[in-house]
Amino acid sequence: MEGADGGVSWTGSVASWSPPIRGLAVYYGFMSGTYPVVMGDRGRMVVPAELRERLDLQAGSALVMVDTPQGVVLVTRDQMKSLVRGKLQGLNLVDELLADRRRQAAAEDAA
Repeated sequence: MEGADGGVSWTGSVASWSPPIRGLAVYYGFMSGTYPVVMGDRGRMVVPAELRERLDLQAGSALVMVDTPQGVVLVTRDQMKSLVRGKLQGLNLVDELLADRRRQAAAEDAA
């Protein structure tokens, strides 16, 4: 149910909850699991066993915590590499950098 502030109000069982807001279905298609985690007194969190098994995480596995405008996301290094590569796909950063440097040089020459 949509709350008065436009957010989602969590009433009833989360397991039987269906997305009331259009677009949340996309969120649930993208998310393969939600795991409640509690931070301990030293800032430590335990990754749930089901998730550790599914991702083949072992003691000492490197994880990356990303602070995004939408919230905090915890990913493996391989997942992070895939996310970054996906964001950069189709971009030609070298050409953009060269064009930027040429504009700067032209501005300096004109001055």
